[in-house]
Amino acid sequence: MDAENRIHLALNAAVLKLLRPLCRLLLRHHVPFAAFEELAKHTYVQVAMEDFGIPGKKPTLSRASILTGLTRKDVTRLAADPAPERAASDEGYNRAARVLTGWSRDPEFHGADGQPSALPLLEGANSFTALVKRYSGDMPARAVLDELLRVGAVQEREDGRLELITAGYVPRSGETEKLGILGSDVADLIATIDHNLQHADTDPRFQRKVMYTEFPASQLPAFRKLSAAQAQALLEKFDRWLAEHADSSLPQDSAVPPMRVGMGIYYFEEPMVPVSRKGQ
Repeated sequence: MDAENRIHLALNAAVLKLLRPLCRLLLRHHVPFAAFEELAKHTYVQVAMEDFGIPGKKPTLSRASILTGLTRKDVTRLAADPAPERAASDEGYNRAARVLTGWSRDPEFHGADGQPSALPLLEGANSFTALVKRYSGDMPARAVLDELLRVGAVQEREDGRLELITAGYVPRSGETEKLGILGSDVADLIATIDHNLQHADTDPRFQRKVMYTEFPASQLPAFRKLSAAQAQALLEKFDRWLAEHADSSLPQDSAVPPMRVGMGIYYFEEPMVPVSRKGQ
Protein backbone atom coordinates (compact mmCIF):
# COMPACT_ATOMS: atom_id res chain seq x y z
CA MET A 1 0.00 0.00 0.00
CA ASP A 2 1.48 3.34 -1.00
CA ALA A 3 1.77 6.40 1.25
CA GLU A 4 -1.22 8.20 -0.28
CA ASN A 5 -3.55 5.27 0.37
CA ARG A 6 -2.29 4.97 3.94
CA ILE A 7 -3.02 8.67 4.49
CA HIS A 8 -6.54 8.29 3.07
CA LEU A 9 -7.23 5.31 5.32
CA ALA A 10 -5.94 7.17 8.37
CA LEU A 11 -8.00 10.24 7.44
CA ASN A 12 -11.15 8.16 6.95
CA ALA A 13 -10.65 6.52 10.36
CA ALA A 14 -10.12 9.92 12.00
CA VAL A 15 -13.22 11.43 10.35
CA LEU A 16 -15.36 8.46 11.41
CA LYS A 17 -14.16 8.91 14.99
CA LEU A 18 -14.87 12.64 15.14
CA LEU A 19 -18.21 12.25 13.33
CA ARG A 20 -19.51 9.84 15.97
CA PRO A 21 -20.00 12.41 18.78
CA LEU A 22 -21.15 14.97 16.22
CA CYS A 23 -23.82 12.63 14.81
CA ARG A 24 -24.88 11.72 18.33
CA LEU A 25 -25.43 15.42 19.04
CA LEU A 26 -27.26 16.00 15.74
CA LEU A 27 -29.62 13.07 16.28
CA ARG A 28 -30.33 14.18 19.83
CA HIS A 29 -31.47 17.52 18.41
CA HIS A 30 -33.50 15.86 15.62
CA VAL A 31 -31.30 17.07 12.76
CA PRO A 32 -31.82 14.68 9.80
CA PHE A 33 -29.02 13.59 7.51
CA ALA A 34 -30.37 15.72 4.65
CA ALA A 35 -29.87 18.89 6.70
CA PHE A 36 -26.33 17.86 7.67
CA GLU A 37 -25.59 16.98 4.04
CA GLU A 38 -26.67 20.43 2.87
CA LEU A 39 -24.45 22.11 5.46
CA ALA A 40 -21.52 19.91 4.41
CA LYS A 41 -22.06 20.74 0.73
CA HIS A 42 -22.21 24.47 1.49
CA THR A 43 -19.00 24.30 3.50
CA TYR A 44 -17.20 22.26 0.85
CA VAL A 45 -18.00 24.90 -1.77
CA GLN A 46 -17.12 27.79 0.52
CA VAL A 47 -13.73 26.30 1.43
CA ALA A 48 -12.95 25.36 -2.17
CA MET A 49 -13.70 28.91 -3.35
CA GLU A 50 -11.93 30.74 -0.50
CA ASP A 51 -8.99 28.51 0.47
CA PHE A 52 -8.04 26.47 -2.60
CA GLY A 53 -7.81 29.03 -5.36
CA ILE A 54 -4.89 29.23 -7.78
CA PRO A 55 -2.59 32.16 -6.93
CA GLY A 56 -3.19 35.09 -9.23
CA LYS A 57 -6.45 33.70 -10.58
CA LYS A 58 -10.05 34.34 -9.56
CA PRO A 59 -11.82 31.28 -8.08
CA THR A 60 -14.19 29.65 -10.53
CA LEU A 61 -17.27 27.50 -10.09
CA SER A 62 -15.81 24.91 -12.46
CA ARG A 63 -12.70 24.48 -10.31
CA ALA A 64 -14.84 24.27 -7.16
CA SER A 65 -16.91 21.57 -8.84
CA ILE A 66 -13.77 19.57 -9.67
CA LEU A 67 -12.35 19.92 -6.14
CA THR A 68 -15.56 19.07 -4.30
CA GLY A 69 -16.95 16.42 -6.63
CA LEU A 70 -20.29 18.25 -6.66
CA THR A 71 -22.11 19.05 -9.88
CA ARG A 72 -21.61 22.50 -11.35
CA LYS A 73 -25.33 23.08 -10.85
CA ASP A 74 -25.01 22.36 -7.13
CA VAL A 75 -21.90 24.53 -6.83
CA THR A 76 -23.62 27.42 -8.61
CA ARG A 77 -26.63 27.19 -6.30
CA LEU A 78 -24.57 26.92 -3.12
CA ALA A 79 -22.17 29.70 -4.09
CA ALA A 80 -25.13 32.01 -4.74
CA ASP A 81 -26.80 31.21 -1.42
CA PRO A 82 -25.80 33.36 1.55
CA ALA A 83 -23.70 31.49 4.10
CA PRO A 84 -25.77 30.01 6.92
CA GLU A 85 -26.12 32.74 9.48
CA ARG A 86 -24.10 32.50 12.63
CA ALA A 87 -26.30 31.62 15.57
CA ALA A 88 -27.45 34.63 17.54
CA SER A 89 -26.18 32.89 20.65
CA ASP A 90 -22.63 33.19 19.32
CA GLU A 91 -22.81 36.98 19.40
CA GLY A 92 -24.48 36.88 22.81
CA TYR A 93 -21.67 34.66 24.07
CA ASN A 94 -19.04 37.07 22.74
CA ARG A 95 -20.72 40.09 24.28
CA ALA A 96 -21.08 38.49 27.71
CA ALA A 97 -17.49 37.26 27.62
CA ARG A 98 -16.22 40.73 26.66
CA VAL A 99 -17.98 42.30 29.64
CA LEU A 100 -16.45 39.80 32.06
CA THR A 101 -13.00 40.20 30.52
CA GLY A 102 -13.25 43.98 30.69
CA TRP A 103 -14.32 43.83 34.33
CA SER A 104 -11.36 41.61 35.23
CA ARG A 105 -8.77 43.62 33.25
CA ASP A 106 -9.80 47.29 33.10
CA PRO A 107 -8.27 49.24 36.02
CA GLU A 108 -11.12 51.77 35.86
CA PHE A 109 -13.36 49.05 37.28
CA HIS A 110 -10.86 47.91 39.92
CA GLY A 111 -10.35 48.90 43.54
CA ALA A 112 -7.20 50.19 45.24
CA ASP A 113 -6.03 46.58 45.66
CA GLY A 114 -6.07 46.07 41.89
CA GLN A 115 -8.96 43.59 42.07
CA PRO A 116 -12.31 43.95 40.26
CA SER A 117 -14.62 46.21 42.24
CA ALA A 118 -18.20 45.52 43.25
CA LEU A 119 -20.15 47.82 40.94
CA PRO A 120 -23.44 49.68 41.30
CA LEU A 121 -25.85 48.93 38.52
CA LEU A 122 -26.49 52.49 37.35
CA GLU A 123 -24.67 55.23 39.24
CA GLY A 124 -21.46 56.83 37.99
CA ALA A 125 -18.74 56.28 35.43
CA ASN A 126 -17.67 53.07 37.17
CA SER A 127 -21.08 51.41 37.19
CA PHE A 128 -22.04 48.09 35.66
CA THR A 129 -24.02 50.00 33.05
CA ALA A 130 -20.86 51.93 32.07
CA LEU A 131 -18.93 48.65 31.90
CA VAL A 132 -21.50 47.12 29.55
CA LYS A 133 -21.56 50.22 27.37
CA ARG A 134 -17.77 50.13 27.02
CA TYR A 135 -17.43 46.42 26.27
CA SER A 136 -20.76 45.38 24.78
CA GLY A 137 -21.92 48.35 22.77
CA ASP A 138 -25.66 48.87 22.62
CA MET A 139 -26.62 45.70 24.53
CA PRO A 140 -29.00 46.63 27.41
CA ALA A 141 -27.17 46.40 30.74
CA ARG A 142 -30.13 44.62 32.35
CA ALA A 143 -30.09 41.88 29.70
CA VAL A 144 -26.35 41.32 30.17
CA LEU A 145 -26.74 41.27 33.94
CA ASP A 146 -29.59 38.76 33.82
CA GLU A 147 -27.44 36.43 31.71
CA LEU A 148 -24.37 36.76 33.95
CA LEU A 149 -26.48 36.19 37.05
CA ARG A 150 -28.03 33.15 35.38
CA VAL A 151 -24.70 31.49 34.66
CA GLY A 152 -23.28 32.36 38.08
CA ALA A 153 -20.50 34.67 36.84
CA VAL A 154 -21.90 37.59 38.87
CA GLN A 155 -23.81 37.85 42.12
CA GLU A 156 -25.79 40.68 43.69
CA ARG A 157 -24.73 41.66 47.21
CA GLU A 158 -27.03 42.76 50.02
CA ASP A 159 -26.04 46.40 49.44
CA GLY A 160 -27.22 46.10 45.82
CA ARG A 161 -23.75 46.16 44.29
CA LEU A 162 -22.74 43.56 41.73
CA GLU A 163 -19.76 41.33 42.44
CA LEU A 164 -17.65 39.45 39.89
CA ILE A 165 -17.46 35.75 40.78
CA THR A 166 -15.57 34.44 37.75
CA ALA A 167 -14.11 36.02 34.63
CA GLY A 168 -14.96 32.94 32.60
CA TYR A 169 -18.31 32.81 30.81
CA VAL A 170 -19.53 29.21 30.79
CA PRO A 171 -23.28 28.84 30.23
CA ARG A 172 -24.85 26.54 32.82
CA SER A 173 -28.04 26.09 30.88
CA GLY A 174 -29.38 27.05 27.51
CA GLU A 175 -28.13 24.74 24.82
CA THR A 176 -27.95 27.45 22.16
CA GLU A 177 -25.05 29.12 23.96
CA LYS A 178 -23.20 25.84 24.45
CA LEU A 179 -23.68 24.89 20.81
CA GLY A 180 -22.06 28.18 19.83
CA ILE A 181 -19.03 27.21 21.90
CA LEU A 182 -19.00 23.80 20.20
CA GLY A 183 -18.65 25.44 16.81
CA SER A 184 -15.84 27.80 17.79
CA ASP A 185 -13.76 25.59 20.10
CA VAL A 186 -13.82 22.39 18.04
CA ALA A 187 -13.05 24.39 14.89
CA ASP A 188 -9.98 25.88 16.60
CA LEU A 189 -8.71 22.43 17.62
CA ILE A 190 -9.17 20.98 14.13
CA ALA A 191 -7.46 24.03 12.60
CA THR A 192 -4.47 23.52 14.91
CA ILE A 193 -4.22 19.83 14.00
CA ASP A 194 -4.46 20.70 10.30
CA HIS A 195 -1.73 23.34 10.70
CA ASN A 196 0.55 20.83 12.43
CA LEU A 197 -0.01 18.26 9.69
CA GLN A 198 1.28 20.82 7.20
CA HIS A 199 3.90 22.73 9.18
CA ALA A 200 4.98 20.56 12.11
CA ASP A 201 8.66 20.73 11.09
CA THR A 202 8.85 24.49 10.60
CA ASP A 203 6.09 26.15 12.64
CA PRO A 204 4.45 23.73 15.09
CA ARG A 205 1.59 24.83 17.32
CA PHE A 206 1.35 23.36 20.81
CA GLN A 207 -1.02 20.39 20.87
CA ARG A 208 -0.68 17.90 23.73
CA LYS A 209 -2.82 15.90 26.11
CA VAL A 210 -2.28 13.57 29.05
CA MET A 211 -4.36 10.40 29.27
CA TYR A 212 -4.49 7.28 31.42
CA THR A 213 -6.50 4.12 30.80
CA GLU A 214 -7.68 1.69 33.47
CA PHE A 215 -7.86 4.66 35.86
CA PRO A 216 -9.80 3.98 39.09
CA ALA A 217 -13.18 5.74 39.09
CA SER A 218 -12.81 6.43 42.81
CA GLN A 219 -10.02 8.91 42.03
CA LEU A 220 -12.01 10.90 39.45
CA PRO A 221 -13.44 13.50 41.86
CA ALA A 222 -9.95 14.37 43.09
CA PHE A 223 -8.57 14.68 39.56
CA ARG A 224 -11.56 16.75 38.40
CA LYS A 225 -10.89 19.20 41.24
CA LEU A 226 -7.12 19.28 40.71
CA SER A 227 -7.29 19.63 36.92
CA ALA A 228 -9.92 22.38 37.08
CA ALA A 229 -7.92 24.44 39.58
CA GLN A 230 -4.58 24.02 37.81
CA ALA A 231 -6.03 24.64 34.34
CA GLN A 232 -7.85 27.78 35.51
CA ALA A 233 -4.66 29.14 37.09
CA LEU A 234 -2.69 28.50 33.88
CA LEU A 235 -5.32 30.13 31.67
CA GLU A 236 -5.44 33.18 33.94
CA LYS A 237 -1.64 33.45 33.70
CA PHE A 238 -1.87 33.37 29.89
CA ASP A 239 -4.70 35.89 30.00
CA ARG A 240 -2.60 38.35 32.02
CA TRP A 241 0.32 37.99 29.59
CA LEU A 242 -1.91 38.50 26.56
CA ALA A 243 -3.53 41.55 28.14
CA GLU A 244 -0.13 43.11 28.84
CA HIS A 245 1.09 42.53 25.28
CA ALA A 246 -2.14 43.44 23.47
CA ASP A 247 -1.73 47.17 24.13
CA SER A 248 -2.92 49.02 21.02
CA SER A 249 -0.33 51.74 21.66
CA LEU A 250 2.53 49.30 21.05
CA PRO A 251 4.16 49.48 17.60
CA GLN A 252 2.48 47.23 15.05
CA ASP A 253 3.83 45.70 11.85
CA SER A 254 1.60 47.31 9.22
CA ALA A 255 2.33 44.46 6.80
CA VAL A 256 0.91 41.83 9.16
CA PRO A 257 -2.74 42.04 10.24
CA PRO A 258 -3.71 41.64 13.91
CA MET A 259 -4.13 38.03 14.93
CA ARG A 260 -6.64 36.05 16.97
CA VAL A 261 -4.64 33.94 19.42
CA GLY A 262 -5.40 31.79 22.44
CA MET A 263 -4.93 28.55 24.31
CA GLY A 264 -7.66 26.01 25.08
CA ILE A 265 -7.75 23.28 27.72
CA TYR A 266 -10.43 20.63 28.00
CA TYR A 267 -11.17 17.70 30.31
CA PHE A 268 -12.50 14.31 29.21
CA GLU A 269 -13.46 10.98 30.71
CA GLU A 270 -15.40 7.93 29.55
CA PRO A 271 -15.87 4.32 30.67
CA MET A 272 -13.40 1.80 29.31
CA VAL A 273 -15.09 -0.70 27.00
CA PRO A 274 -14.07 -4.25 28.04
CA VAL A 275 -12.19 -6.12 25.34
CA SER A 276 -13.69 -9.59 24.85
CA ARG A 277 -11.23 -12.43 24.99
CA LYS A 278 -11.03 -14.82 22.08
CA GLY A 279 -13.18 -17.91 22.54
CA GLN A 280 -15.66 -16.23 24.87
